[in-house]
Amino acid sequence: MTATASYAHLVGSVPLADTESVFRAVCTELGPHLRRIPDGETGERLRWTEFQRDMLRNHPDMEIDPDIDVRSLNQAERVMLGMRPWLRLKPSADPDALRFPTGYADVAVASYAEYSRLQDEGVIPAATRFLVALPTPLAPAYQFVSPASRDAFMPAYERALLEALDGICGAIPHERLSIQWDICLEVMLFAGYFSQRPDDYKAPVFDMLARLGDRVPEAVEMGYHICYGMPPGAPFANPEDMGQMVELSNGAIERLARRLDFIHIPAANDRDAGVFFQPLRDLALPEGTELIIGLIHPDDADGDAERIAAARRCAPVFSVATECGWGRGDPAQVPGLLASHRRAVEMLNRRD
Repeated sequence: MTATASYAHLVGSVPLADTESVFRAVCTELGPHLRRIPDGETGERLRWTEFQRDMLRNHPDMEIDPDIDVRSLNQAERVMLGMRPWLRLKPSADPDALRFPTGYADVAVASYAEYSRLQDEGVIPAATRFLVALPTPLAPAYQFVSPASRDAFMPAYERALLEALDGICGAIPHERLSIQWDICLEVMLFAGYFSQRPDDYKAPVFDMLARLGDRVPEAVEMGYHICYGMPPGAPFANPEDMGQMVELSNGAIERLARRLDFIHIPAANDRDAGVFFQPLRDLALPEGTELIIGLIHPDDADGDAERIAAARRCAPVFSVATECGWGRGDPAQVPGLLASHRRAVEMLNRRD
C-alpha cells in the first residue's frame, strides 16, 4: 500500500436495514473510492458495544455490583444520557477460566458470505476488502464493569477478543480481510473523562494496542480507529486539538511489531481547524500507512472543504471519513454522507 491517493473510509456502523442494503448503498455511491467496506454493524451492533453489556449481564459469572453507586452516563458537556448499574465478577468466578461469547466471529463470517456473494456479482469491487471492526478490552471494562473487577476482567475479555479474531481470520481469506481496532475509551481515559484512573495508565494502553495489532496475521490488513465517543448530540470527550490522539497513536505505533496499514483520527467541526490539526505534524506515521482524517460532517460541505484545506497544511496525503460510525444517527442522512465522502475524495485527488 502506498499513501499517494485519497479514499473514503467508513468507520463501521451504517443505520440501514441489513448488511446487503449497506453494501449496495455504499458501493453505488463510493465503489471505486473504497479500499475496504464494513457490513454496517446493523441490528444489535448499531450502538457499538451495547450488545456486549447484554451478554455480560446474562453471563453466569457476572452480577450487578451492589457496593458501588449506579453510574451516570454523561457527555462531555455533562449532559445526562442515562443511569445504569455496574457489573462485577461473582466471588465464585475464576478469572483464569472465564470465557465470554462475544459473537463477533459468528456475525463477521455471516456478513462475509454476503460480501463474497455481492463481490462475485460485481456489486463490490474486486479490490475492496471486507472490514471487521473490533473493540478493545477497555471498551466493556470502562463502560460496564465495576472498578473492583476491571483488573481481573480485562485479561479474560482480551482472550475472548483474540479468540474471536482468530476465528475471523481462520474463516475469511486473509487477502480479502481488513481488521480495525476501535480505540475510544482509551481516548476518554487520556482526556481525564473518568473520575478515577491508574497513575500509570499510558504504557499499559500502548502495550495493549500493540498486542492486539500484532495478533493480526501479516496478510490481513490492520488499522486503528481513534475515537472520542459520539452518541447523538455531543462527544463524550471534547478535545481542543489532536494532541492526545496523536500521543496515543504514536505510543501504539512505537510498540507495534507488524505493519500498520491505516489509522483514523477524528476532527471536530466546532474547533478552529488550523489549531486542531497542528499536532498531526508530530504523528510518527510509518511509511506506507494510510492516514484517514474523520473530518466529514453531515450537511456541512463548506465546513468539510475548510477542514480539508487545514488538514492539507499538516498532512500532504490523507483519506477521509466521519468522526465515528453512524449507527445512532438518522438513516435519512446516509445518502448525503455518502455523497459528501465522494465529493471530498474527488476534491483531494484533483490536487489543485
